[in-house]
Amino acid sequence: MLYTLVEMNRAALAPMRLLAKGTMQALENPLNPFSNTSVGRSAHAASSVFERATRYYGKPEWQIPSTEINGKTHAVTPETSWSTPWCNLVHFATEGAPKDRPRLLIYAPLSGHFATLLRGTVEAFLPTHEVYITDWTDAKMAPVWFGRFDLDDYIDHVRSALQHIGGGAHVVAVCQPGPAALAAISMMAEENDAALPATMTFMGSPIDARKSPTVPNLLAEERSFEWFKDKMIYTVPAPWPGMMRRVYPGFVQLTSFMHMNWDRHVDAQARFFEHLVEGDEDSAEKHRAFYDEYLAVLDLTEEFYLQTIRRVFREHRLARGTFRYRGERLINPGAIKSVGLMTVEGEKDDISGIGQTQAAHDLCTGIPEHMQIDYIQPGVGHYGVFNGRRFQDEIVPRINAFQEMIAGR
Repeated sequence: MLYTLVEMNRAALAPMRLLAKGTMQALENPLNPFSNTSVGRSAHAASSVFERATRYYGKPEWQIPSTEINGKTHAVTPETSWSTPWCNLVHFATEGAPKDRPRLLIYAPLSGHFATLLRGTVEAFLPTHEVYITDWTDAKMAPVWFGRFDLDDYIDHVRSALQHIGGGAHVVAVCQPGPAALAAISMMAEENDAALPATMTFMGSPIDARKSPTVPNLLAEERSFEWFKDKMIYTVPAPWPGMMRRVYPGFVQLTSFMHMNWDRHVDAQARFFEHLVEGDEDSAEKHRAFYDEYLAVLDLTEEFYLQTIRRVFREHRLARGTFRYRGERLINPGAIKSVGLMTVEGEKDDISGIGQTQAAHDLCTGIPEHMQIDYIQPGVGHYGVFNGRRFQDEIVPRINAFQEMIAGR
């Protein structure tokens, strides 16, 4: 019912949103005598804030036209290298790049935002790597005849993507996919799969969510599993292609995240209004760019969300050694022996607390110590672990050096 009400509310606000857009266009006309008055600028700013607050934010474009390699600019083209109904493996083909660059597979989280949230992550690695990333399907866009998609299907996709790229690649799992990536690589190691990666790097991942529990971790523990089934799952309404599919809506996840830092988001909207009134277009554009990405969310299938809540955040099966693939095969991270392991955490991470990602080292007992590195980035929160200036200047060079060290061996 909630999903339907949200769509009805969006439809009801459509005329007011169109009026706001019309007001903006009228006040942007240089022939309008009110355009450069304080009243006109305030009206334009208010209309812009309202229009952006009530619009639907669709899937963003990658917007990575080029990268710089050894001082030269090279064109970049995102291409689908492999796909299923639930995932596109995007390859960032770089024109004229050296052929021997290491291959890097970035596992994007399936936790509410599109893979484009990792645009900065991709850009940071493009000068040195042949980059691939998992781009997950929005469940509200998946017709019911696509069938189910659960946590074990997700693990299958992680493994299949590696097999498509080929052995000796490097893996970077950002946040939520950490446990699934570790499970997939554990099974590959047991089977001596030729596609086994050279290194795996987990960044802000809930490998063991019992350590330094954050607000989301505590919520998963305090609420009953039935509460999540009853309160977090809704049916996709028409006219979405996935109508009648049961999902965890992206807007619910977004609302939860925003309430964790509500004052900060309210202040950001107030500053955006002020920037528009003052004519500070550079600051206003930075605001638009951030929120165009942040407010674009996707839905998760019911089965994937609930299994993740139960197996990762409530029962901590991977950390406790009880995680079974499809209920049968016990996952044994200790089977991994030849894959380098690096973990990266943020000092101020309020999503995955300190120690949750480090737990991978305790589980991967078969990896020699000289093939393991743990790094905590000072002064950054969850987003700063995989994006921003400190990520580019301090984290990426450490990951590159680690990969080179393992590859050199």
